Amino acid sequence: MGSCLGRYISCVSLNEEFAFRGYWLFSTSRRIRFWPAALFLSGVFGIAHLGNHGENVLGILQVVVTGLLFCLMIRRTGNLWFAIGFHAAWDWAETFFYGTPDSGLLGVGRLLNTSVRGPNWLTGGSAGPEGSIFAFAILLLCALLIHVRFPKAIYPDRPV
Repeated sequence: MGSCLGRYISCVSLNEEFAFRGYWLFSTSRRIRFWPAALFLSGVFGIAHLGNHGENVLGILQVVVTGLLFCLMIRRTGNLWFAIGFHAAWDWAETFFYGTPDSGLLGVGRLLNTSVRGPNWLTGGSAGPEGSIFAFAILLLCALLIHVRFPKAIYPDRPV
């Protein structure tokens, strides 16, 4: 069951990264530059998650911020693979290891059966940790680490 779930998460992260930050980011960046394209596509990424059962406003906002973090990873590393790996690891840990909802979706075959109590802005409620204020702190920390580890932009502002 775990390997099937792992393949599913890998496919989701590959599909979403190729769809939102692969060719679409490249072609949009050619027209309107990198960061306006990243902001637009991260917004579309958030809109694409609106249909997830159990998602909430903080969860959607966090999806948009995560999209921007993935764009930062691409800008600083020059390729898509770092973002794909991070996305897959995040989803796998949330869904399979910790057993929490991921964007409002609860996985089957999880290792831990997590439960939380408290206000939704702290726990994420039905959206899972992605719907909590703590996810934003983690994403900001990740952005800072990416900035420190990869200080120079490698991906061009306007790809040729």
